[in-house]
Amino acid sequence: MRVLKFGGTSVGSVENIEKTIAIVANQAAQSPVAVVVSALGGVTDLLLRAGALAAKKEESYKDILKEISQKHISFTDTLTGGDQEILKAITLQMSHLEDLLKGIYLINELSPKTLDKLAAYGELTSSYIIAAAFKHKSIDASLKDSRELIITDANHTKAGVLYEITNQNITTYFAEKKAKITVLGGFIARTEAGDTSTLGRGGSDFTAAIIAAALDVEQLEIWTDVSGMFSANPKLVKQAKPIRDISYHEAMELSHFGAKVLYPPTIVPALSKNIPIYIKNTMAPDEAGTRIGEQEGSNGNPIKGISHISDVALLTLEGAGMVGISGISKRLFEVLSLQQINVILITQASSEHSICIGVMEADALRAKTAIETEFAYELSLRKIDPVIVETSLAIIALVGESMKSHQGISGKMFSTLGKNNVNIRAIAQGASEKNISAVIAEKDVKKALNSLHEVFFEGNRKQINLFVTGVGNVGAKLLEQINNQKQYLKEHLNLNIRVLGLSNSRKMLVSQDPIDLNNWEAQLDGGEKADILRFRESVINLNQRNSVFVDITANEPVAMAYEEYLRNSIAVVACNKIAAAGKQEYYANLKRLSRKYNAPFKFETNVGAGLPIIDTLQNLIASGDRITKVQAVLSGSLNFVFNNFKSGGSFYDVVQQAKEEGYTEPDPRIDLSGVDVARKILILARESGLELELEDIVNTPFLTKNNLESTDVPHFFETLKEDAAHFEKLVADATADGKRLKYVAQLDNGKASVGLQSVGSDSPFYNLEGSDNIVLFYTARYPEQPLIVKGAGAGGDVTASGLFSDIIRLR
Repeated sequence: MRVLKFGGTSVGSVENIEKTIAIVANQAAQSPVAVVVSALGGVTDLLLRAGALAAKKEESYKDILKEISQKHISFTDTLTGGDQEILKAITLQMSHLEDLLKGIYLINELSPKTLDKLAAYGELTSSYIIAAAFKHKSIDASLKDSRELIITDANHTKAGVLYEITNQNITTYFAEKKAKITVLGGFIARTEAGDTSTLGRGGSDFTAAIIAAALDVEQLEIWTDVSGMFSANPKLVKQAKPIRDISYHEAMELSHFGAKVLYPPTIVPALSKNIPIYIKNTMAPDEAGTRIGEQEGSNGNPIKGISHISDVALLTLEGAGMVGISGISKRLFEVLSLQQINVILITQASSEHSICIGVMEADALRAKTAIETEFAYELSLRKIDPVIVETSLAIIALVGESMKSHQGISGKMFSTLGKNNVNIRAIAQGASEKNISAVIAEKDVKKALNSLHEVFFEGNRKQINLFVTGVGNVGAKLLEQINNQKQYLKEHLNLNIRVLGLSNSRKMLVSQDPIDLNNWEAQLDGGEKADILRFRESVINLNQRNSVFVDITANEPVAMAYEEYLRNSIAVVACNKIAAAGKQEYYANLKRLSRKYNAPFKFETNVGAGLPIIDTLQNLIASGDRITKVQAVLSGSLNFVFNNFKSGGSFYDVVQQAKEEGYTEPDPRIDLSGVDVARKILILARESGLELELEDIVNTPFLTKNNLESTDVPHFFETLKEDAAHFEKLVADATADGKRLKYVAQLDNGKASVGLQSVGSDSPFYNLEGSDNIVLFYTARYPEQPLIVKGAGAGGDVTASGLFSDIIRLR
């Protein structure tokens, strides 16, 4: 024999009930079946809401009663072909329900005993309708009122089962019953005095398990709307996977911590008889689901699932008067027990100075009042402090019986949470090591679950969530590169890069779901008006794991926002030089925040676009080398200009071409004045350990006073025409000497300078073509022959690739 239980969603619509009937009929063809059903979908909630309104003397309870009645009559009419006898019986039940609600309304009270009587109508009517639906299809089925079998104590709303009487009732009834299918209402029972009682919300699972254990059946099946228990809540973790096999204890832990497919007490009767429990999907009956039972061996992942409980409050009782005093814990938990407050987490300092407990937030105020009443004397003497209550919390838990034989799991759990700025308020781990629990802020639950799932279930595949501001030429190329490489990154680097935010000077878009990079322009155009502050707040509030802010602007307010990103453990990848080349104090603070909040601050493209210049410098220093001198051509734009400017040519035309092809900043004065190169050598000086400001860089300009005092970009270009002779002389003089013009940056003996130089053929800079950059690192290990980094130093594609490389390094 088998016992099958169908939950609210499985009987939530006529279509689903038809599927339920088909599943049961198929199994009944092989062996007798006991079918336990919940109330029709949503009905129990409606009943309780109607009762609460009636108790408050609010006549709106009648509207809910009408909704309940219409639902039952509609289901009955469709499932039984309009059978008048059945419809009459259901109408009578609804009339009795109306009388009960009217009584609650008149006496203005809803006791636990009455609440049980009210809630029972859901299962009583659903089991009646479903049994009738079987008979309408000429399927041999009988109805049995569970209250005649399951006997409980008088603890209404969550009654305790009296197993000796209950088991005798069940075995006697089924020994005499000849029908292939027996339909029973779950959740409901009766006391020894004959009053209706209930087994607690979710108790239909428990009913099925009680019957299964009493009859010692071959298996118990729980049919619901998901294909088993999952490695995490699939509504919060899209990559969650069904668990094929799980032990009784693991399932109990997961169900206790919010895996709502199974009511925790269900496991106890099945465990006592070693009856396997199968969690199956009514909407997909052929899927394997989850088997709960004895496990063979402990190979594979030691973690079976990650679960959580929301709406948790943390209460802390502490004080010097607790140290060494016996009985404190007993008094604390006894008073909570008397108030019927369930403690879901306990942690105590070894000094006995404090005890911290987790309760449901709805019970927090009552718990605080009860505790402070119990310890009123100690409070008056200030031996114990007033109870501290923290709300808006949740408990997350790693569950797995094999964790105890695997080292480093708790370390990996806490380091993963720490890297994602998830603050842990309390920790609990039993000696059996089946469960590691941590209390965190409710707002961090989704991020925490996804981060842990990534580490423990996805082969350590890392998801990086990007928020990109400045999607012009370079930004567009970066998005194109990410889109083209996403499959390669998943397959070869185990990296999943998603873009969740975009912004330009006009529009911004921040989304919970990935932005489609095939038509991001259209999506951004449909976004809201751009605002630096609102964009930052949206990124922070979205609270995604492994978040990265990518700045591809030259905007100072954007650069000044890096601090808040880093404080919220959001990594920063910057093409913008203003932060790293701004005030030393700000640069140093960004570095400090990056270390403190474990949020990388990457700015490789600040110096050499796609060239690994900063990375090379950092590796030299990290390995113990010491920088003695740096010589470099660091401006791809200036190198492009002077490589293309020949005697007799137009300096104006060459600069205009450089601007149009994207080699210069939007304002070419930044490049040609030497400010851009000065910033770059300043960044290298700082990365090598020096503390310098921009004004400490000796900048020898080659532009005329007229050029430098230009009022805007168009005026600047006019001055280039006006001073054409000056630039012609520069190139003519160099050519006459057999030399070439190169804009050189130098760091030597703690001093830095930038300026235009004429270099001969013996210089490593002489043959530098196009927009290439070159950096010569002279170090303690490379004193004579420098370490050289050379390559393209400007252009949209290479700058985008430099940003892309910084993003990939975050893995």
